[in-house]
Amino acid sequence: MASSRPTRGMRRGNRAVLAVAVVAAISLFAGACGGGRSDSTTDTTAKGGASTTAFGDLASPCGAGTPAGPTSQGVTADSVTIGYGDDAGYSGAPGLNKEISDSIKAMIAWCNDQGGINGRKVVGNYYDAAIMNVNNAMTEACGQVFMLVGEGWSLDSAQEQTRLGCGLPAVPTYTVSPAFAHGKLMFQPIPNPVDKTPLEYGYAMAEKFPTQVKKAAVMTANYAATKDSTDKAKLALPAAGWNFLDCEQSYNIGGEADFKPFVQRLKDCGAEVVYFSGSPNPNFQNVLDAAKQLNFSPIWMVDANFYDSTFAKWNTSGNADNVYVRMAYTPFEQASSNPATQQYLDLLNKAGGKVGGLGAQAVSAFLLWASAAQECGDTLTRDCVVSKLSAVHEWTGGGLHTATDPGANNPPECGMVLKMTGTKYEQFYPAKMGEFDCSPKYVGTVTGPLVAAANLDSNRIAQPK
Repeated sequence: MASSRPTRGMRRGNRAVLAVAVVAAISLFAGACGGGRSDSTTDTTAKGGASTTAFGDLASPCGAGTPAGPTSQGVTADSVTIGYGDDAGYSGAPGLNKEISDSIKAMIAWCNDQGGINGRKVVGNYYDAAIMNVNNAMTEACGQVFMLVGEGWSLDSAQEQTRLGCGLPAVPTYTVSPAFAHGKLMFQPIPNPVDKTPLEYGYAMAEKFPTQVKKAAVMTANYAATKDSTDKAKLALPAAGWNFLDCEQSYNIGGEADFKPFVQRLKDCGAEVVYFSGSPNPNFQNVLDAAKQLNFSPIWMVDANFYDSTFAKWNTSGNADNVYVRMAYTPFEQASSNPATQQYLDLLNKAGGKVGGLGAQAVSAFLLWASAAQECGDTLTRDCVVSKLSAVHEWTGGGLHTATDPGANNPPECGMVLKMTGTKYEQFYPAKMGEFDCSPKYVGTVTGPLVAAANLDSNRIAQPK
């Protein structure tokens, strides 16, 4: 990734230093690279307090130190408190994104076993937003934590006024809304801005299914999180050769008594590819069952949150055999050839946690935050952390995912596509296992009302209206 131009992080860095809070970003490569994977938690320290233990090819940012006492909200002489969370309490999909919090808990234990961050024990406060209660979760976090690290809340647009009001930095697992994806005091390991979007999967599908992508349609839940994602796809995918038919279907996020009318309209419209946005369990499962009953078998294109073990285990009927998933990180099925992925699986299995794609992103977010915090030394402040994060332009989470550019808030130029076959995910594109498909053209530009609504300034930072 080029780093000579002024970056998003650099441009906003001076303002952020003056603000109360600073971002612990999700894709910083601040630590020195290690020489391979190690599952050891031995408290052997290197220069600066970092342990010689590694995560993938990233030297561990955790280890001993001589803390200088309280330095900020959530920071004492012997601990640093971070906030994390998911939407597991949502009644419409119990356990939603639980892999996020399970992964953060595992990483907190991994880090503390080595001595914490420069000798400070990492304490994690868990917040369950249950989708609809995100502002309540943010209000609690505002008065309690140093930074948010690895949280993943679907309705993140509803939190921003509160978060910015208290100046709380965030290092999320993912973002959804334009307001948060371009928010002040926010970085993420795999950037998801509104004005740019990864298109590798679009080009891949157009190459493999050139006629089908000319008859594409959208099916999305009726709330902002999924609507923003599908709007970006509709605006950007035509550059890759897609054409969307005028038959978008919007369903209730809480589910429908009968999905057959929605599926029938897609079938009557002539859709041959359906871009579906939402959650895999149970809505998409019910949609696929309805499609089977109506003898409708399009290509289903979905986002990375559908790389989900529960969803895979469900597909004993084969109803999901035509589902394709876009990815930016190494599939777990290829862990034997990728040390960071294997280490993630080992840690979650040891902790008894749920494994998932968003969990791997949460680990990347934690490592990013921890690397920046470790570089700040014993006197840990938010201003220091953000200054370390703002100039980062290449981050892989120790090898968990393809290289990203968080400092400039640009999505990755690389990706791959997986296909569901029975109860397994298989790499579909590119053909060579373990490889990502890369090109500068795979970062698509998004224009129009969706971007205008984000009210971005010249530095691509969302501004309140």
